[in-house]
Amino acid sequence: MIIIGFESSCDETGVALVCTERGLLAHSLHSQIAMHQQYGGVVPELASRDHIRRVLPLTREVLGSAGMTLDQIDAVAYTAGPGLAGALLVGASFAQSFAWARSLPAIPIHHLEGHLLSPLLAAPRLDFPFVALLVSGGHTQIMRVDGVGRYELLGETLDDAAGEAFDKTAKLMGLGYPGGPALSNLAQQGDARAHDFPRPMIHSSNLDFSFSGLKTAVMTRVRALEKADGPLSAQQLADLAASTESAIVDVLGAKSIKAMKQTGLKRLVVAGGVGANRHLRTRLLQDMLKLGGQVFFPPLDLCTDNGAMIAFAAAMRVNAGLVDLSDTSHAFTVRPRWELHDICLGADAAAV
Repeated sequence: MIIIGFESSCDETGVALVCTERGLLAHSLHSQIAMHQQYGGVVPELASRDHIRRVLPLTREVLGSAGMTLDQIDAVAYTAGPGLAGALLVGASFAQSFAWARSLPAIPIHHLEGHLLSPLLAAPRLDFPFVALLVSGGHTQIMRVDGVGRYELLGETLDDAAGEAFDKTAKLMGLGYPGGPALSNLAQQGDARAHDFPRPMIHSSNLDFSFSGLKTAVMTRVRALEKADGPLSAQQLADLAASTESAIVDVLGAKSIKAMKQTGLKRLVVAGGVGANRHLRTRLLQDMLKLGGQVFFPPLDLCTDNGAMIAFAAAMRVNAGLVDLSDTSHAFTVRPRWELHDICLGADAAAV
C-alpha cells in the first residue's frame, strides 16, 4: 500500500510517500524560518497562508521524485494535531479533499506519534519495546513504547519544554530565530564550565522535567553581567550558551538513563527537533554504551517536523490493523491540543 502524508502543524510544510512494505519512497520539506525571522518567532496567520502556497507544489515534487502517479496512491495521511489550529486546518482540508477526490481513505495522525516512530525509518531498524525521549519546541516527555499505539507516559515537563528553554534563553542573549540551533552553534565556541547553572529536578525520584528555573537563572546572570560590564562580548555570549546547553543536556541525559534503569530496557529512541543537538547525541551515545544498551536517532533531515514521519506512522498503524480503511466519510476535525494517550490501544483519532 502506498500512503501519501501531509504535515502542517507549525512552520514546516512536509509531504512524503511511504510504502507499507518498502518504507520511505520520497519526501520533501519547506521550512518557513526565513519568513518568520523578522518577527522573532512563528506568526500563525503567516504560517497558515504559506502552507496553502506550498502544499501542492511539494506534492507534485514528491510524486515526481518517486516516479509515481496519483493512481498509485492507496491512502492519505495528515497531521490532525497537536499544533497551530489554522496550520493544521490547511493540511487536514487539503488531505481530506485529496482523499475525497480519489475515493481514498484518510488517516488522521497524532504529531507526536509521528516523531515517536520516526527513528524506525533509520537503519538499523529497532524492535519494540523501547524507551523514547521526545524533545521538541513544545514537548519533553519520556515514554515506554511496547508497540504501535501502546504508549505509557513515564515523565514529562512540568513547565517549559527543552526546546522552549533553548529558544527562550537564546532570545535573552539576543541570538537570532530560531534560537535553539543558534544557541547550540554558539555553544561550540564557549566554556560550559563558565557558569554553574541549575539542573532542575535532575535528582528527583520521578522522571519529570522542569526548565523554567533554568531560564530564570540565565536571565539573572545576563542582567548581572550587563550591569557589571555593559554589552556582552562574543566570548561571554558563547560561555553563556555553552553553560545553558550543558545544563539542559545533563538533565535530559540523566532522566533518560534513569528511565532505562527503571524499565530494564536496553533501547532508547530520541525524537523531535532537539534530537538533532550534537551535544545531546554525544552524551546519550556515551551513556548508553556504559549501560550496555543502544540509542537510536531519526536521520538528521527527519528530526524536524516532516511528512515522512506522518506517512510512516500511518503505514505502521495500517500494518498493525489499527486503521479502518473502509471509512471514506471524510468528516474531520483538528485538535490543537491533543494528548498522546488519547490514541493508545488503537483508539480512533478521528472519533476523539
